[in-house]
Formats: sequence, structure tokens, C-alpha cells
Amino acid sequence: MAGFKSTEKYIATRDLEVAVNAAVTLQRPLLVKGEPGTGKTVLAHEVAAALGLPLIEWHVKSTTKAQQGLYEYDAVSRLRDGQLGDPRVHDIGNYIVRGKLWDAFEADEQVVVLIDEVDKADIEFPNDLLLELDRMQFFVYETRKTIAAKHRPVVIITSNNEKELPDAFLRRCFFHYIRFPDRETMERIVQAHYPDIRKDLAREALNVFFQVRDVPGLKKKPATSELLDWLKLLMVEDLPVEALRTKEKQVVIPPLYGALLKNEQDVHLFERLAFLARRGG
Repeated sequence: MAGFKSTEKYIATRDLEVAVNAAVTLQRPLLVKGEPGTGKTVLAHEVAAALGLPLIEWHVKSTTKAQQGLYEYDAVSRLRDGQLGDPRVHDIGNYIVRGKLWDAFEADEQVVVLIDEVDKADIEFPNDLLLELDRMQFFVYETRKTIAAKHRPVVIITSNNEKELPDAFLRRCFFHYIRFPDRETMERIVQAHYPDIRKDLAREALNVFFQVRDVPGLKKKPATSELLDWLKLLMVEDLPVEALRTKEKQVVIPPLYGALLKNEQDVHLFERLAFLARRGG
């Protein structure tokens, strides 16, 4: 099986490449943390493509329970069918709804499983999956059957660091924190997505982007995904590079700022700073 490396569209640091391949070798879940927009979810797609494996995605919400990843028993449907005299009620297996992990365990080939944003769920969610991820099997009480993985899947778990994860869960994972890309890495990311972008536009846009990120007090700093959206708009609008140039350290509201700033507090912050800069000038 081929190892994971950067691709034309996904620029991974050497540390991230090592972490992915180590987790695959150790057969442990890879827990990936980092601020939103740093490519954690996309990583699973790229790993699946690099290893030549199918991808099964489980996107966690605040209401998601660990049991849903295994299976759910649809008692309501069985009761309704019983009242209607449906012969299906005699086989309880007809009312077992398979979850994403069940699909992964019963796949005829090894798969990559993405458990996305695990920290969105209840604090007990990770602990409730400990045994199943460790042993790669679970018991279906309604049918009295054990579902064991035919092939141990590659498990990638992402977290936005919204809440602390249990120590017992962390011990079973191989951990990697995706640091925000530095200037050089970001230039490679931009080039990978927009190979035809004008060099002067990319340079000035990155100047503005990192200036925006450095402004103290921002509620949500723009991330890689916001930068790529913003660059696409700048290219479509064919804005002159002079529209982006600012005096060093002077804060201005960038053109098409709606792609970078995602809440009114940050917009107001920039408006105040820009006003003070003009008055000071």
C-alpha cells in the first residue's frame, strides 16, 4: 500500500505526512486538531485517495450519539408494522438501521473512516466509542450478533478544540495538531489552487491576509478556506493590485472583505481601526 504524501491540490507538511503514515502503521485512529479551515476534513479525502481506499464519512453534530455510528433499532416502525399485520415484524433484523461504523466493519475491502468534528457532540461521545474502536467489533443486542471488522479501517478523527477530549480516548489515538500554515506554505497552497494567479496579486493579497490575521481582538481569524475564496473573488473581479496595497502597519478594510470576515464584531473592529488610522494620518 502506498503511503500518504502531499498532492497537487493538498499541501501537507512533512510532520503531517509522518503522522498519517504512523497512524496507519500502528493501526490507531489519527486524531487531527487545528483551527477551522486548516484542511482537517479534506485530509481524510486525500488520505483515502492516496491509499486507494473508499471513504466513509460520519459528520458529528451536537445531537449525535455514539450508538448512531454503530446501529439504531427502529422500534416505532416495528410497532406500526405490527399494528398493520406486516409479516416483517417477525424478524427484528428488519428494523436494525446500520450506522457508518457498521458499514466500515462489513466492507469487503479496507476503508478510510472520517469521524468529523468529534468535539461537537456530548463529552461522553468519545468514551462511548472506546471499546468499538479498540477491538474493532460491537455487539447487537437485538439480534444477539457480534459485528467484527473484516478489515481494520483507517480511522481519522477531527476536532476543532471546542472542548477537551477524555484522556482515555486520547491515549488510544495518534495525535497531530495542524499548525496554521506559514507564509511559504501558504504561497504553495495558493499556487496549487490557482496556478494562473498573477504573482503581484497573490503577493499583495497574502500581505493583507496575514495583516488581517495579526489584528488583535478578532473573534474569528480568517483561515485557508477564506483566503482561497477571497482570492477567487479578486481574480473574478480583476481588481488592480493597487486596491490591496496599504501603508505598512496601517489597517484598512480589504475589498470584498465578506469572504474574510465572518461576523459583524470583526467588521466593526476593522471599521474603527481604519477610522483611527485615517484620523492619525
